[in-house]
Amino acid sequence: MYLYISSGFASILIRVTDEAKKPKLAAIVWEGDSREVLKAFPEEVTQNLGFELWQLQQGERPRDYRPLPSVGPGVFELRDQDQRAWYRVVYLSRIKDVIYVLHCFEKKSREMPRKDFEKATQRFKTVKARLAEEKKRENRS
Repeated sequence: MYLYISSGFASILIRVTDEAKKPKLAAIVWEGDSREVLKAFPEEVTQNLGFELWQLQQGERPRDYRPLPSVGPGVFELRDQDQRAWYRVVYLSRIKDVIYVLHCFEKKSREMPRKDFEKATQRFKTVKARLAEEKKRENRS
């Protein structure tokens, strides 16, 4: 649609669109069994965490998250709970339009279980090594 504005001597023709600039949707890369674990959470929890991942893909801030610097720089967790347990999605923030989901788990206490911390940390190291190798290959080309 075009809008024509005239004020005596000058006339302006403006193109008006309904299309807003949409940010590029980030891809999600699922490390290990993280996707299967998330799908096994209760339906409402899966929907809540899935929506928060979608918000991240859009470049928006999720409702309930916190940084996990003990796992690595740029690592965060999405959080949800029900009457039975707490649920977590550990992810590496957006790098070149990709969000890396490192680990998903449920817990019964406030502390992150040692095995889940170690798994998230190991997957973080694996992703960082893969990204460094990709960067090396790009630089050689």
